[in-house]
Amino acid sequence: MMILILFLVFGSLLCLGLPIVFVLGITALTMIALYSPTPLIMVPEVMYNSLDTYPLMAIPFFVIAAQFMVRGGASKYLIGAANCYVRHFWGGLAVVAVVSCMLFAAICGSSVATALAIGVITIPAMVQHGYPRYFASGVVAASGTMGIMIPPSIALVLYGIIAEESIPRLFLAGVMPGILEGALYLSWIAWYSRRKKLGGAPRASWSETLRATGKATPAFSLPFIILGGIYSGLVTVTEAAALAAVTSIIISLFIYWEVKLREVIFITADAMKPAGMIMFIISTAIVFGNWITETGIPAKLVNMALELKLTPIMFLIFINIFLLILGCFLEVVSIMLITLPIILPVLKHLGIDLVHFGIIMVVNMEVALITPPVGLNLFVISGVAKAPLSETIRGAFPFVILGFIEIAIVTYWPQFCLFLPNLLMPR
Repeated sequence: MMILILFLVFGSLLCLGLPIVFVLGITALTMIALYSPTPLIMVPEVMYNSLDTYPLMAIPFFVIAAQFMVRGGASKYLIGAANCYVRHFWGGLAVVAVVSCMLFAAICGSSVATALAIGVITIPAMVQHGYPRYFASGVVAASGTMGIMIPPSIALVLYGIIAEESIPRLFLAGVMPGILEGALYLSWIAWYSRRKKLGGAPRASWSETLRATGKATPAFSLPFIILGGIYSGLVTVTEAAALAAVTSIIISLFIYWEVKLREVIFITADAMKPAGMIMFIISTAIVFGNWITETGIPAKLVNMALELKLTPIMFLIFINIFLLILGCFLEVVSIMLITLPIILPVLKHLGIDLVHFGIIMVVNMEVALITPPVGLNLFVISGVAKAPLSETIRGAFPFVILGFIEIAIVTYWPQFCLFLPNLLMPR
């Protein structure tokens, strides 16, 4: 009966179109009032204490860094440098979009920020040079998803906090899947572009290439500052995020001159809106997760896994299907916060490496970002391209198929993800 009421309350609120933060909060309050001895007056205290976590401070700092790199011209210079190196290939401008997204993802850690920053410049350029608009939109929508895989990644920071796993190890584990994703996308673009005779612009001169590379160097130095600081042991992940925020402000103000001093407060305020929403979702989801744990549902799932004699492979097949379905209706942060408290005990019981599973979850979330009806990147890119949503979905469809291929490789070849963390940061 309790599970039925849980699904009825959660499903009804979701169908009414309430923001996920209120769906989680109201559901948690309802279930606590009905089935928990915890007084409701304790809920605000739990929400407040859930945010009093040092690693969690990395999220707003990374959001600030992303906002300043978007507004400060970093995307323009990264695209200029990538254009000089790869524009002469088949589908050159589409290749530029993918490479630029990979570079920008290594700066900002956000999928939407990556897609928006790169799409604003590359989609009009591709359409102007004869690329179909649906193809251009699909390329950038899919490539933007690499923002949550290539380190530093806000999604991996959040996963590390919830699963109590090493965030630096998670960052290392995301490197190879991020490169694989880029390689799969570039292979498809090369095949499609050769078939449709797209691209093949004149090769850039050495002087043009050197000039563009010089302009992009300050922006591209940011991931080296962040990751170099973390893996050298000089700073923690949170300190690296703060350093990234400060460095991005300095680059925007004093190197690219794209941001005025008087704009710093307003840009920071704009960054705090999504960061604040993420923190609000986290606080309500932790209340929900605490109630789930109190009911013993995770322990019951472990017992069910014992009774069914599930192997790790069987469980991962089920979880991949489950995550893909959830991804059609919920966004990344919500899925992580809802599912992880329930399935973490089962993962530990089955001996599934939590770093490996973190990458599996993020790959599924990448596919979710370009899957209707709630795929966030689809809506963002449709707005940028001034194209119907159906057109963007059509362009992104081949990349969804490539996403399934990556899910299979990452899920059933654990060492592909774990090779770098085991080599550089053994337990």
